[in-house]
This record gives sequence, structure tokens and C-alpha cells, in this order.
Amino acid sequence: MATPLVIDVHGLTKRYGQRTVVDHVDMQVARGRIYGFLGPNGSGKTTTIRMLCGLLTPDDGSGTCLGFDLRKEARQIKRQVGYMTQKFGLYEDLSIEENLAFIARIYDVPDQVRKVRATLEQLGLASRRTQLAGTLSGGWKQRLALAACLLHDPQLLLLDEPTAGVDPKARREFWDHLHALAAHGLTVLVSTHYMDEAERCHQLAYIAYGRLLAQGTADELIAGAGLATCEISGPALAELTQTLRANSALQVAAFGNTLHVSAASAAVLDAALARHRTQDLRITTVDATLEDVFIALMQQSSDNFPS
Repeated sequence: MATPLVIDVHGLTKRYGQRTVVDHVDMQVARGRIYGFLGPNGSGKTTTIRMLCGLLTPDDGSGTCLGFDLRKEARQIKRQVGYMTQKFGLYEDLSIEENLAFIARIYDVPDQVRKVRATLEQLGLASRRTQLAGTLSGGWKQRLALAACLLHDPQLLLLDEPTAGVDPKARREFWDHLHALAAHGLTVLVSTHYMDEAERCHQLAYIAYGRLLAQGTADELIAGAGLATCEISGPALAELTQTLRANSALQVAAFGNTLHVSAASAAVLDAALARHRTQDLRITTVDATLEDVFIALMQQSSDNFPS
């Protein structure tokens, strides 16, 4: 039996004046999955998330979130969604426990004292429950924000770049929490710029300038892009970088003491590198990465800002 869809939208569109910020996006997310939402700043990720949770009304398109109509039943959606914004939105002059108690009252959570204590334990916040939120580091603020999202037992988490500015250890712990929650049936849609986080998602979508360009698993996106990629090591790589970047058919990135070069096909890549094949340079064919794919997609897309 097919897994039920938590998000099922078609042609989702939002305009501000002459600018189409979200341009006819189709998206389906199954229950218990972590769906990664990737794209450059200003690509429409936050606007899409706000339409999904009922904070914005689409200008066009239709669909459901948690079985509720996006246009007609936004209030019901809000009650069953946990939304974590980019910026920390809790009260910095209240303690961790006071913040959670306040959120519990807003949602009219049953047995509030017990639920707050259980959530503190679940997120590893119990030992810090009296600490003021404003004195927390980025990683602990992130953990508190996630706790606040979970208090009312939502069926869907919408997380808007939740790990921006957080150290790698805290990011890993955060993602461990997400996978544990998904294993118990919670659905997560998370926007991120980190490729290591993208690889931890069950499914991915890439949006640029309001348009959804590709979606699927990480392996499906890499295979679908069909990029030919090589790694170059040797002397004078700085000069070689400038030369290769003058070729618009290539994408070139420095990785430590090597260059990572990709093109749309092996023939294009071989032709571009033909005159650079010397005994001093070592050119090795490698697999394309998600980062290669997303840079290629970005190069293919055009800005939606009205001229």
C-alpha cells in the first residue's frame, strides 16, 4: 500500500507585484520522510514553506497539507505543523522552561507541566531548563527552537535553514534528532545550504528563482544531471583555474590542493582539457557530487527579478 502524502500541491504560485517568487511548483512528500529543500538565497524556499503552513495564501495552484486544503483550511494546518524560522523567535529574557511553558499554553497542550518536562528530556535540555534563552549558544538555541516546535505533537515539521551558523557537532546532533523523529512517523521538510545535510535527506528538491528544477533522491539527481567530472592536481593550479573558468561550458571549484571540473558531457570536458594534458598535471575522472549538480542547475537558471 502506498505511503500517504502529507504534502500534495500542484502549480503553487506566489507573486509580489511583477515578480513571481514561486512559479507553479509541484511537490509531493510522503509521511515519515525527510524532504530537503535546496536553492540559493531569494529562490522562493521560505515563501513556499509559508504557503504550505497556511501563513501565506497562494495566488495560483492548489493542493493539500496534512489533508487540509491550502486555501480553505489554513487554520487547521497551522494547528498540526511545527514551523522553525531562520531567525530565533523565542523570548530571550525567559528561561528555556518558561519559553516552553508559554508555547504549551498557546497551543493549549494537555497536561502542560508533564509535556514540558518530557520535551526538555527528549531534547537534552533538562539540565539547562533555568538558563535564559538569550544566553544560549547557537546550537542550544536551535535545540530549544526545535523543542518548541514539537510541544504540540505536530504531524509535520517545516524547518527554514535551521542550522545556519551552528557548529558541525551541533548540526550532526540536530540531524540525529530529525532522523529519530522521522523513524516514528513525523514528516520533515527542511531547507538547507549544506551539502552534507542534503545527503542525509530521503528526498531532495532544488528551487532557483521560484522554479522547481529537479527533485528525487541524491543518487537520482546526480544520475539525472549526467555531468562528467574530473579532479586535477599539479603545479600552477591558480593560473589554470582562471583559464578554465573563462570557458562557460565548465564549472570549476578548488578543493584543497586539487581542482574539481565538471561539464555537461565527457566529450565537452575532454575537449576543454585537451591542451592542458601534460606530464605535470594529473587528471583523474571522478564521480559528480551533489554540489556539482546544484551549481550546474544554478548556471542553467535565470533571475526572476523584473528588469
